Formats: sequence, C-alpha cells, structure tokens
Amino acid sequence: MPTPAERSPMVSGGLTPQAPAVAGTPAAEVLRRLELAVTRRLDGLLQGDHRGLTPGHGSDPGEIRRYQPGDDVRRIDWNVTARLRDTHVRDTVADRELETWVLVDASASLAFGSALAEKRDLALAGVAAVSFLTTRTGNRIGALTADGAGHTTMIPARSGRAHTHALLRQVLTAVEAPVAGRVDLPGSMLRLGAIAKRRGLIVVVSDFLDPADWARPLRTLALRHDVVCLEVVDPLELALPAVGTLNLLDPETGAELEVRTDDAGLRARYAEAAAAQRARIAAQIRQTGADHLQLRTDRDWLLDIARFVSRRRDRIDSLSRATAHQVGVS
Repeated sequence: MPTPAERSPMVSGGLTPQAPAVAGTPAAEVLRRLELAVTRRLDGLLQGDHRGLTPGHGSDPGEIRRYQPGDDVRRIDWNVTARLRDTHVRDTVADRELETWVLVDASASLAFGSALAEKRDLALAGVAAVSFLTTRTGNRIGALTADGAGHTTMIPARSGRAHTHALLRQVLTAVEAPVAGRVDLPGSMLRLGAIAKRRGLIVVVSDFLDPADWARPLRTLALRHDVVCLEVVDPLELALPAVGTLNLLDPETGAELEVRTDDAGLRARYAEAAAAQRARIAAQIRQTGADHLQLRTDRDWLLDIARFVSRRRDRIDSLSRATAHQVGVS
C-alpha cells in the first residue's frame, strides 16, 4: 500500500487525478486542491438540477386568483372564497433552494487503499464535489459523520464558502482519525431522516460493508428525498494478487487472518464472493430507489462523478419530457 508521501498530488491535463492524501497533508492544502479540481473539471454539472429534486408544485403559499376550469380543487382557498363570495385558488411557489445533507461513514475500513488513493481520500473527495457544486449558487449543505464508537456529529445546513470549508474540515477530521468498531449505518440514516425535514438531496458516503440492514432506512430516506449512494471501493476488495502469504487485519474489529494468496483456488473463491457482495450492495441500493455512484481508488474519480451526473441529468430530462407529453395528451 503506498504511503501518503509516495502518492503524488492531484494533477490535471490527461493524467488520472488523485484525491489529496488525507493523512500527512495539511487540511488547508487538501481542501485547496479539492476545490481547484472540482471547480475546474466539474463546474456547472449540478447547477440547475433542481427540477429533478423538487418536481411538481411547491409548498410555499403564493398569489390568490380566481378559480378557472381545470384548476386543482384542493388548492381552493376557502377563507378567501367565503369572504369574496367567489371561488378563488391560492397558487404555490416552487422552492428552488436546494438543501443537501451528506452522511459520511467514517469507519476504520476507509483507512485503506492499494492504488492511487485510500478509500477515505475518495470519501472526502466525493463530499467536496457535492459541497462545492451545490453551494456555489447559495444552496445550503449540512453533514452527519458517524464513527465506530457509535458517535455521530452533526453540522447544520448552511450556505456560504466559509461554512463549506468548515464542513469539509469536520469530515476530514472524522476520516483522518477513525475509531475502531463498526459504524451504525442504519441508525445514522434514521437520525439523518429526522434531521432533514425539507425535501432535498441526501448523499450517503460509505463502503456499505455494514452487515446490518441499512436498506430499510435508506428506502425511507428515498421516499422523501433524492438520494445518492456514493460507494468507495479498493481493487484489493475485489481480487487478491498472488503475492505469497499475507497477514490481514480487520481495522474495525482488530481480527487477524493469515492468507496464502498463492492458492489459485482461494483467489478464485475470494473474487467470486467479492463480486457477489458488490452485486448485492448494488441491488439493494437500486431497490430502494436511490442512485448509485461507485468511486474506486484505481480510477479517475472526477471522471466517474462527471459521467454519473451527466447520465443522471439526461434521465431527469427524459422523465420530464415524458411527463409533459402525457399531460399534453390527456
């Protein structure tokens, strides 16, 4: 596994960008590199995406006007109607301000990486991408970090560049010094659901290796919010190289295991089990109605995010056109 000193800083111009190392790099430098990379490569991708987050009429009361045939009778303002003795409806104003919440799984399993970065580097990079892109137009963002000791830290949703940097520093602190133990991912989702009252965007950042049933609370979140699951993966979690005998340590439980990687049968069984595990995670996320973005430590994370957002916007546009066509036909 490369050390932070051996990993080069993020670069541009055709080379695969690497997430700035969380460990061994000053926080200000980490955030500066991330903001520079995001604003250069991804600026504008998420802006204007509110139509996919708040479809239909808004909930804020608007102007009163006379009832017209075809208006929704549920929007009739009976007090005004009784006072004016003529049927009136109250229009609603769509809320175009996006509120985003990020749930960060700061478990010890993220302090691992065998390629260009560690998983915690990608977790921070994903949070930074969401933060910088959604707050540039005045939107609010908040975060909830959960550690292996069962503790959660909440950063209230606010707007502004200073708040964004303060939020990212809190996330950086959480992933830089992970606490041993398993994160209560389902419980953290339930708490976030209680905090995020307004309909908006929720991003769950995790490797989703928690054996508990996190799909049920995730489905509950997706019923009210637009949810994106950002899964961080390392290639060694998918396949073992033939490098002789390895002593493996579970960073969450402290359990140790000696593995003979020169056994071809063992490597094949490991790869098969890993593929089944990732397929199960993807299926669970898909069944909840959430979107799924996988970031790998051996790939260009900026390119993966750009492709994901592009596909997501195309899908939203297609759904909007289909809905408009159905309304026109009826």
